[in-house]
Amino acid sequence: MRTCSLQSGSNGNAIYVEADGVRLLFDAGISGRQAHQRLAAYGIDIRKVDALILSHDHSDHVTCAGIYQRLFGLPIYVTAPTFRSIRNFIGPVSDVRYFCAGQTLSFGPVLIHTIPTPHDARDGVAFLIECRGKRLGILTDLGHPFDGLQELLDTLDAAYLESNYDPHLLATGPYPPQLQERIRGPGGHLSNFEAAHLLRRCWRQHAWIALAHLSEQNNNPTLAVQTHRRIIGDERPLYVAGRYEPSPLLFL
Repeated sequence: MRTCSLQSGSNGNAIYVEADGVRLLFDAGISGRQAHQRLAAYGIDIRKVDALILSHDHSDHVTCAGIYQRLFGLPIYVTAPTFRSIRNFIGPVSDVRYFCAGQTLSFGPVLIHTIPTPHDARDGVAFLIECRGKRLGILTDLGHPFDGLQELLDTLDAAYLESNYDPHLLATGPYPPQLQERIRGPGGHLSNFEAAHLLRRCWRQHAWIALAHLSEQNNNPTLAVQTHRRIIGDERPLYVAGRYEPSPLLFL
C-alpha cells in the first residue's frame, strides 16, 4: 500500500491511496490542475483512479468533486445526505454511487470501512482502508475523540490523524468566540493534545502517523510535532501533511 496527502487543511484536502492495483482518491478540495500535477509528479495518472470517495460536505473537501468527474471521469462515492448538500455547487455530474455511513465498500481486495463521525457536517465519515492485512486510517474532521476512536487507532498500521489546533493559540488568536467554541466543541476538530493523548494510549507501534488538517491560524507544524513528541516520545515516525504541498509517498 502506498499513499500521499496532496494537500491538507481548511484551504483544501485530498488524499491518494493505492493498494494491490486499486487507486483511490479521498476528497476533492483542491483544483483539478493541482490534483493532476501533484499525482503526476509521483508517476500517477489521475485518469486511472478507480474512485473519488467523499468524506463530508464541507467545501474544503468537496468543492472540485464535479470537476474531477467531468475532466478525469472519476466516479463519485458519497452518502446521499452529503450529495444532497453539495449537488448545487459542484456542477453537473453523471456517475454518483451512494453508500451509507458505516458501510464497507469493496474494490477487489481493498476494503474501505466508513466510520460515522460527530463532526458538524452532513453525514460525515472517516475511513479505514484495509488490504491483505494492512490497515490505514484517514481520520480527520472528527469532532471530538468519540467512542471507539481509541480502539480503532489500536487496529491500524498507519494513519492520517487530525491535529488541528493548539488550545493556547486558538484562545489568544484572531477567531471570534463563537468560532473558537465551534472548533473546540463536540462537532469541531481535535487539538494537538487530544491527538497526542490518543496515540500515547495506543499499545500498537504504528509504522507512521501523518498529522493532518493543521490550522493555519491556530497551529503550525513545528508546534504540532513538538507537542506530540513531548507526549508520545521520539520513537514513533511522525510526518505532517502540508497545507500547500503534497506529502512524500508513504508506504505500508
